[in-house]
Amino acid sequence: MIEAILHLSAGQGPEECRWVVARLARAFADEAAGAGLACMPLEPFSGHPASLLLSIEGEAPAPFLDARIGTIRWIGLSPFRPGHKRRNWFVSVTLVPSAEDMPDFRDEDVDYQRMRASGPGGQHVNKTDSAVRATHRPTGLTAVSQEQRSQHANRKIARLKLLMALDERHRCEADRNRQAAWARNRDLERGNAVRTYAGPGFDWKRSG
Repeated sequence: MIEAILHLSAGQGPEECRWVVARLARAFADEAAGAGLACMPLEPFSGHPASLLLSIEGEAPAPFLDARIGTIRWIGLSPFRPGHKRRNWFVSVTLVPSAEDMPDFRDEDVDYQRMRASGPGGQHVNKTDSAVRATHRPTGLTAVSQEQRSQHANRKIARLKLLMALDERHRCEADRNRQAAWARNRDLERGNAVRTYAGPGFDWKRSG
């Protein structure tokens, strides 16, 4: 059996996008069952979560994952703001990287600290000392999981969140490198455009 972890996120979107995250998780579960896969959230949730981790498990989950990773659009009326004109709402679905995909991640570089859960969360916040904080010593990045009732489960989720944080760090560094490269090459060679657009309609003009 192969397990993959999807991260559903509303990003900085409004409550409607968080509402879509919750509904999308349920839709994925139904679709996964139809594909012979198991799909379940790794953390209990209620209401409208800003983000959610989903475990997808089965013999061959790759086609299912490939068809869903990226930006997801939901078309519909806002369930919270009657009369709101917006009809398109967007959330992102990404694949959580595995440790094998992160060459600079080693389990021996991670410290796990047991702690007591705190903060909001109602019935889903664990009242025991099984919450876990994971710290990646080389970078100082930390991640906390406190929703599960067992230390083992919280340790797994904290590790996943740490992998996500490290992956995001790499993406930010890559973006900065691309911006620096753009700055170095901002004096573009004129007359060498591969495509040309013109007018307020942004019409493509064929060369020749």
